[in-house]
Amino acid sequence: MSKILVTGGAGFIGSHLTDKLAQKGHNVLIIDNLSTGFKENINSLRDGSSQKKAKFYQMDIRSVAIDKIIEKEQPAAVYHLAAQVDVRKSLQDPNLDVEINISGSINLLKSCLKHKVQKVIFASTGGAIYGEQEYFPADERHPAFPVSPYGVAKLTVEKYLHCFYENFGLNYVCLRLANVYGPRQNPKGDQGVVAIFCGKLLNGEQVTIYGDGKQTRDYVYVDDVVNAFVSALDYSKNEVFNIGTAIETNVNQLYEILAEKVGSNSSKTYGPERLGEQKRSVIDFAKAKKELNWEPEVNLEQGLEKTLEYYQKKKMVLVG
Repeated sequence: MSKILVTGGAGFIGSHLTDKLAQKGHNVLIIDNLSTGFKENINSLRDGSSQKKAKFYQMDIRSVAIDKIIEKEQPAAVYHLAAQVDVRKSLQDPNLDVEINISGSINLLKSCLKHKVQKVIFASTGGAIYGEQEYFPADERHPAFPVSPYGVAKLTVEKYLHCFYENFGLNYVCLRLANVYGPRQNPKGDQGVVAIFCGKLLNGEQVTIYGDGKQTRDYVYVDDVVNAFVSALDYSKNEVFNIGTAIETNVNQLYEILAEKVGSNSSKTYGPERLGEQKRSVIDFAKAKKELNWEPEVNLEQGLEKTLEYYQKKKMVLVG
């Protein structure tokens, strides 16, 4: 089996991907600076994990030492998930967003090219790349006019990947992810409304909804997203795919579903609308279904139940 590097492998999505790759027998390497990831997410450091162990390097993707790791380990493929993922933070400090999400990615791509990595699979965004949509759901041909520096950065890295392929032959697949949710997302973080609502409701705390709550998102379960990443590994072309459900759910609806499942009496309040957030976001996965033989298998009700069960077991009040 192949040796595969996962940047951001201690994070929410990356750790699930690492688990799946290990289950399939791959030798998995992780690079993560633990700015938002957690050591306990790494299977080699997690109690009771019987999977093939991942090798962990604590490092920032902006570091020049990335090159030494890739030279030493010689991975066949790289999954690039490490990123600054907070839309609001990207507006507050766009220079930092550029440093991490663009310059850090270029740093990684240069090393991949230098040491003959066969393929890069990039975690892009379907939720932030299209801007205010002209039609619903958006397919990959929809105009991309992001309304946040975060979305701009993700689109820029997609363009760099295409540039590196056209000029140097570095193969790639970009997955434009909808709003991913599920176990291991940090309920004490600044993004991830499902995790935040779960944490608040389970702790009996007041939930704040920003704006009027009518803004819609396309919520896709993390296991489905991981399956898309795995399918992309063996895909032979250089393409961009939406990974979502093509179903819109507004924030008020999401709150009501979770509050009912928890049986919570927690109150909710409304805060000011946040900059950089779209009114409606929903993406079409028809291309991924046709080319990757991928489609979502877990519906929102099922996914929320699985997610709540995880947080109830973990008592995530311990985080943060």
